[in-house]
Amino acid sequence: MQIERFYLGCLAHASYIVHDDGEAAVIDPQRDVDLYIDLARERGLTIRWVIETHLHADFVSGHLELARRTGATICMGAGSGAGFEHRVLHEGDELPLGRNLLHILATPGHTEESVCVVAVEAGKPLAVFTGDTLFIGDVGRPDLSPTKTPQQLAAILYDSLHTKLLALPDDTIVYPAHGAGSLCGRNMSADASSTIGRERRTNYALLARSREQFVELLTGDLPPRPTYFNDEVALNRSGATALEDLPPVPSLTPDEVAALQADGAIILDTRPTTDFAAAHIPGSINVALSGQFASWAARVLGVGARVVIVAEDDATIHEARLRLARVGLEDVAGALEGSIFRWIEAGKPVQSLDQISAADLDGWLGDSTTILDVREASEHATGAIPGAVSIPLPDLKNRLGELDPASTVVVHCKGGYRSSCGASILQSAGFASVVNLTGGFDAWQLAHTPETVS
Repeated sequence: MQIERFYLGCLAHASYIVHDDGEAAVIDPQRDVDLYIDLARERGLTIRWVIETHLHADFVSGHLELARRTGATICMGAGSGAGFEHRVLHEGDELPLGRNLLHILATPGHTEESVCVVAVEAGKPLAVFTGDTLFIGDVGRPDLSPTKTPQQLAAILYDSLHTKLLALPDDTIVYPAHGAGSLCGRNMSADASSTIGRERRTNYALLARSREQFVELLTGDLPPRPTYFNDEVALNRSGATALEDLPPVPSLTPDEVAALQADGAIILDTRPTTDFAAAHIPGSINVALSGQFASWAARVLGVGARVVIVAEDDATIHEARLRLARVGLEDVAGALEGSIFRWIEAGKPVQSLDQISAADLDGWLGDSTTILDVREASEHATGAIPGAVSIPLPDLKNRLGELDPASTVVVHCKGGYRSSCGASILQSAGFASVVNLTGGFDAWQLAHTPETVS
């Protein structure tokens, strides 16, 4: 058996092709599926199975399009409620693959329909594709059920891990669906793979001495669930539209962009934070394409938002559209032709964003200054600039009332990516004096002695 891994850094998502003797299975595919089809063509493979380890909540899967284009059978765990033709997977099912097979483990806990897929070669487990049940250094979050509490799901997850996955040989290779940065866990490694033995020895969640301790560990400080997760699950349950069937992104004149904005569309500026700071359309939101763009766009805007893209060129417009589609944000009304330069040439108003370095922060502090930390609460708890107000970026729109719009608000995150987005949200809400701290908390720590860090 051979295993090919595909990794989307923007979503911290891993998908796989496992193949043997000319037959292949694709596990947890991303929405744009040409890469699997192209590889299969190059290697002379027939894609026989498309397997979802569960209904994903953080990205849109391409299972339906991939099956339609290849004739493969979609396979999902029992209880998924999928609205398209598929094979229901149960504990102990076996899917033939060339001279070998894929063995199914029912592993509920992250979700109720979760399964893991064991690649069995010559009668022995070679690898296990764990989806969001077991990560490298972590396990899946247990709060994605509409009918069970996180405590109930965590208890079920404990049993799945200990009676199913940890029963595999220690040398079984572990291939999860996500890596560091994913919203589906909180302590994931950036490593591409691990083994059952290594996870047994080092994974903090697997070191819990009892089911009760495991449940408390997973649910005691559970990060808030992103609001768009339910939308992703629903879209994956029904099956997403093929990317080629989405309407093209029209080029828009400045007047057309202004009219769409007046009608409620959100101007999504995907340019780097420095370019956005220099000049941008008033009221626009900056989510730079350079970071975890799709995830943050979905968290900040919601997947139902209607957006107009501002980007550097046609290539970045195309990339932004693709990444938005990967999280189900499909209502793209168009893109500003000629980027911000065309807007300026048309005599339209622009706005700028002050940026300061950590070394200059003290000079901005005063009675009328607020330092806003848009990192997650868990990040703030491990170290913060003295006096900073903590409002995580996903919560900012709903907590603007906690800030004084007459004050100067200096926004920071860890490194400067999220803070630019947060600053743009404040500006769009009418805050007159907003400043972005370049380099974020990391730069502030370097510029100050350890004694000043709370």
